[in-house]
Amino acid sequence: MKAVNTSPYARCIATSRRIRWEIDADVIRGRDFDYTRSFLPDGLSLGDRLGFLDADARRFFSQVQGRTYANMFALVERFIGAKIVEITREHATGDQVAMEALVRFTDEELKHQELFRRLDALAASGMPPGYRFVPEPNAVASFVLGKCTWAVLALTCDIELFTQAHYRASIASNSGICPLWRDVFLFHWKEESQHAILDELEWRRADAPLTEAERDQGVTELLELVAGIDGLLQAQAAADTEYFVAQAGPALTAEQVSEVGATFLAAYRWQYIESGVSDPRFQEILAGMLAPAQLARLGGAAPAAAA
Repeated sequence: MKAVNTSPYARCIATSRRIRWEIDADVIRGRDFDYTRSFLPDGLSLGDRLGFLDADARRFFSQVQGRTYANMFALVERFIGAKIVEITREHATGDQVAMEALVRFTDEELKHQELFRRLDALAASGMPPGYRFVPEPNAVASFVLGKCTWAVLALTCDIELFTQAHYRASIASNSGICPLWRDVFLFHWKEESQHAILDELEWRRADAPLTEAERDQGVTELLELVAGIDGLLQAQAAADTEYFVAQAGPALTAEQVSEVGATFLAAYRWQYIESGVSDPRFQEILAGMLAPAQLARLGGAAPAAAA
């Protein structure tokens, strides 16, 4: 691969140093969740679609999603960190600025994993028993890391970009979410916004030497990754529906239970696939890399989450 342009990596290092935060001192600060408030805003949870739920049930619907959000990010950041360690080695005997930027990236991803594990533990102590997180993180990481670098970095860039959309939703004036969760969105976004820059740099670097056939294979494997993630979301939506309904009691009709399940799945597809795939920057990057036929293949890849 050709030599890198050091300047954007150096800017990410400078920003990383300036915005550095710690889990206890800056984010949690001795607090617990405020269970009188939602964890995720309606723009992410889609709870406002369920008009038959009262305010308490809609709030709990959001809190179930918040716990899954913590577990999903602990999961995805496991394979992201592992991939960044792998590509950092390519800079080990080359550009040391790029290497430092990616080492910082990995350190921050490990910190994020710890943060989300801590959040799940807080939720476990304050929410009714019976919640299950279905995906097995190591198995998911092995599946993702078995794909080519182009596809893994495309998925990673998508993930880093959608954290910015999630932060924007969390600061909406009418979100009214738990203060601790609002800070989670804020501090996570601060570092992920830099990671998105590094993802793009490394994705473009990986793309540059590819033949059209290799790039086409990358598209195929990205589609396989999206399908795999969607399968996880379907399984978790089913588990979360079961948990939610068990707590909601017998008041829900079969039709309402079905609608709850459909909304969990629509919310998860929006949160973990579509909010990144539809991001203008992500679309711009793809348009600069891919031929029209390849873009068309990706055009129908994301499930209809927010319709």
